Amino acid sequence: MKTNVVIVGLVLGVAALASGCTPVIQSGLPDPQLSARDKQMMALAEPDEWTIPTHRSIVQYQTPEKPGTIIVDTTNNYLYYILPHGQAVQYRIASGAEYMGWTGRAEVGAMKEWPTWMPTASIMERWPQFQVYKQHGPLEGRWDNPLGARALYLFVDNKDTLIRIHGTNEPSEIGGHVSSGCIRMRDLDAIDLYGRVHVGTPVVVIS
Repeated sequence: MKTNVVIVGLVLGVAALASGCTPVIQSGLPDPQLSARDKQMMALAEPDEWTIPTHRSIVQYQTPEKPGTIIVDTTNNYLYYILPHGQAVQYRIASGAEYMGWTGRAEVGAMKEWPTWMPTASIMERWPQFQVYKQHGPLEGRWDNPLGARALYLFVDNKDTLIRIHGTNEPSEIGGHVSSGCIRMRDLDAIDLYGRVHVGTPVVVIS
C-alpha cells in the first residue's frame, strides 16, 4: 500500500468537506434501471428504502485519483465515484463501528447481484446465534439478506479482504457507523454504483 497516496487522499477529502467545497452540480439523480428480479425483491424491501431522502448527486470533488475510482470517506459516511473534470457521484453510506473501521487501497475483485451471505468466523464468535450457519450454509440472495441487492468484494494483492461495499436490509442505519467493517448503501444506490464499475475498479477507503 502506498501510504503517501492514502494520506494525500485523506487530506484532500477532509479539507474539501471541512471547507464546504463539495457543491452539488446535480441533485436527486434518477433511480437506476431495475431487472425483473430487482423489481420483485425491491417490492418486499423495507419501507425506509423508499422514504429516506435521496442523497445520490453529482458534486464537485477534487482528488488526485483517476476517474473511475471509488473513494469511501468513513468519517463523514459518503462514497464518491470519481468522474472526469473534478466531479463525482456522491452516495450516503453506513460504515464500520469505530473499532472495526478499515482504511487503505484495494480493488473490486468480484461483483455479485443479490449475493448470498455467510457470517465470517469473527461474526460467529461475537454473536453465537450465527453459529447455526455452519449447519445450513449461506443465506440465499433476497430482499432481507444483509448484503442487499448488490455486493462489490474488495481485494488487496488478489486476496479477499472480507470487506464489501454492498446494499442493506437496514436502510434506516445509512449515515451511521454501525457495520462490522463493510460499507453499506441503500439498495438503489448499490444498484446504481454496481452499474458504473467493473472488476478491477480501484477503491480508496479513508477516515
